[in-house]
Formats: sequence, structure tokens, C-alpha cells
Amino acid sequence: MRAATLRRLLNLWPPYLFSGIRVLSISDDYTEAKVALRLRPWNRNYVKSQFGGSLFAMVDPFWMLLAMHRLGGDYYVWDKAGAIDFVAPGYEDVYAHFKLEASVVDELRTAAAGGKKVLRWFETKVTTASGKVIAVVRKQLYVRLKPKAR
Repeated sequence: MRAATLRRLLNLWPPYLFSGIRVLSISDDYTEAKVALRLRPWNRNYVKSQFGGSLFAMVDPFWMLLAMHRLGGDYYVWDKAGAIDFVAPGYEDVYAHFKLEASVVDELRTAAAGGKKVLRWFETKVTTASGKVIAVVRKQLYVRLKPKAR
């Protein structure tokens, strides 16, 4: 699937559409993605800051999606675990930037070459436009070469 098509589909996906999450860009080669979470009355928490569930949702699928497209169809790629550290309250729109380096893709391919499962953590900072860190999200991916490709 073309990255531009995936971006459009994600922006129309009801959990993103109705929570104020906006996929700003996905690079054509799936090396980078940028996402925004607009602060709206329906995604504020009790103290009027960004709702933690929305903060986690905005970063949830992107490491998996980037890795799936970069590794190709010969690999299983799944989210295995996730954790979020709330650093400061977000009283404005927030942003996340994902960049999957070629060296990491090579590392995953090498580690999975024999058919063993590979578990790797990725970290994303959720920031305001000025760069203030609101949350740090860690996602663990499961990667394994499919039997037919071993």
C-alpha cells in the first residue's frame, strides 16, 4: 500500500478521527511518520489536559507499521508490549515523530535470519510544538522470519 493511502485511511479511521489524532505524514519509503494530537474538549481529562489514552493511541501502531513495510512480507511483525511515562500535563496540541533507521532494519533482519523471534524496544517522545516533552512511550516489537522464507 502506498504511504499516502495509508495516511488517508488512518486519518479516516474512527478511533483517530474522533479523538483528534491526525497523521501528518508517512514518508513514501516508510522510514518516517509524524502524528499530531489536537487538544479538544472531547479528548481532555478531568484536569483539562491531554487524556492519557489518546496520548498512547497516537503512537500505538507506528513502529509496527514502519517495520512491516520496511521488512517486507517475509516477516511477522507484531506489537508485543508497550509502556508510557507521563512526564508533564499537555495543555496544548502534541506531536510524535518516528524514524526507523536503515541500520535498525538491517539489525532486525540479521537477528531474525535463522527464524528466531526478535524482541526490540522503540521509544518515542510526545512533545508540544516548542519541544516540551509530555510523555515518553516505549513499544516492543516482535519480529520473526516466516517459515516459507527461512
